[in-house]
Amino acid sequence: MVAVVRPSGECLFANAPLEAAVGLSRRTLTRRHLHEWLREPAALREALDAVSRNEFSTRRFEGALRRAVVGGSEPLPVHIIVSQTDRAGGAVLVEMIEIEQQTRQEREERVHGQAEVTKELIRNLAHEIKNPLGGIRGAAQLLALELPSPELTEYTQVIIHEADRLQTLVDRLLAPHRKPHVVGDVNIHEVCERVRTLVLLEHPRGLAVRRDYDASIPEFRGDREQLIQAVLNIVQNAAQALGERIEREEAEIILRTRVARQVTIGKQRYRLALELHVLDNGPGVPEHLKDRIFYPLVSGRDGGSGLGLTLAQTFVQQHQGTIECDSEPGRTVFKIVIPLP
Repeated sequence: MVAVVRPSGECLFANAPLEAAVGLSRRTLTRRHLHEWLREPAALREALDAVSRNEFSTRRFEGALRRAVVGGSEPLPVHIIVSQTDRAGGAVLVEMIEIEQQTRQEREERVHGQAEVTKELIRNLAHEIKNPLGGIRGAAQLLALELPSPELTEYTQVIIHEADRLQTLVDRLLAPHRKPHVVGDVNIHEVCERVRTLVLLEHPRGLAVRRDYDASIPEFRGDREQLIQAVLNIVQNAAQALGERIEREEAEIILRTRVARQVTIGKQRYRLALELHVLDNGPGVPEHLKDRIFYPLVSGRDGGSGLGLTLAQTFVQQHQGTIECDSEPGRTVFKIVIPLP
C-alpha cells in the first residue's frame, strides 16, 4: 500500500491496494489527510515532519490502518515506512505493509534459505557417503567368495544388504538434483486426478478422496512429473496418518484448487497464483515436528524415510512456489502456491 503525501499529511496519491484496504476511492483519499486513517496518527505526523526536514531519509514504525467499512471493522496492523522523494514541494512517500504479510514473507525467505543450505549439505554428504559404500559392498562380495564356511556368508550378505539400503537412500537424496527440469504445459487438475487414482489404488476402501476444483485455472509452464510427485508425497503422507480412520472408514482427503490474486512469494509480486490445498481429517502433525516437517530425515512415523515432504518442497520451489502447513487435531492443510502466467 503506497501513498504520496505533503509534509502536512495531505494525500496526493494513493495506489489501488491502499484504496482496497481503506475501502474508499482514490479520489476520496486524495481529498483527505492520511492521518485520518491511522488509529494513532502522532507517530506518522512526527515521521513526516522529521523526513521532510531532512533529519532522516527514512523512518519506520508500526501502526494500525482504519478502514471505512459499514458497521465498523478491526484496524489493519501495518508496518509503515516513510521516505523522502525527489518531487517538488517536499512530497513524502509512505509505504504500508500488512504485518501478517511481512511476517509471512520473512518466514518464506527464512525457509527458502534453510532449504538451500540443507540441499547443499545433503548433496555434499550424499557424495561423501556414496564413494565408500561401493568399496564396502565390493569388499563384502570378495570376502564372501573366500570364506570357507557357507554359514559365514550370512554376515557378508548383511553387509551387502545394508550397503544397498544406504545406496537407495543416497539416490533418493540426490534424485532432485540429477533429474533435468522438463518444462511443458501443465494442467493442475490432471496432476490431481493422477494422484487421486494412485492413492485410491493403494487404499481402495475406507478412504474418500474428494475434489473441489476451480475449473477456470489456466495451464502454466512446469514439470508435470515433478508436480505429480510433490502432490503424491503429500497425499500419501496424509493417507498414512489416516490409518486408524481408514480402518473405521471415516478417512477423508480433499484436493482443492483456487486462484489467488496479487500474491507475494518471497520478494516477488505475482498478479495470479495457483493455490492447491490438500486437506485431511487425521490426527494432525505432532507439535514437536511442526517447525521441522520439511527437514530431511525428519519423520513422524516408524519406518518413514523423512524425505517425502523435503522432495515435495524442493519440487515446488523449482516452480518458484511455496509450500506450507497448518495443522491441528482433526484438520491438516498443506497449501502449495505456484505463480500463474
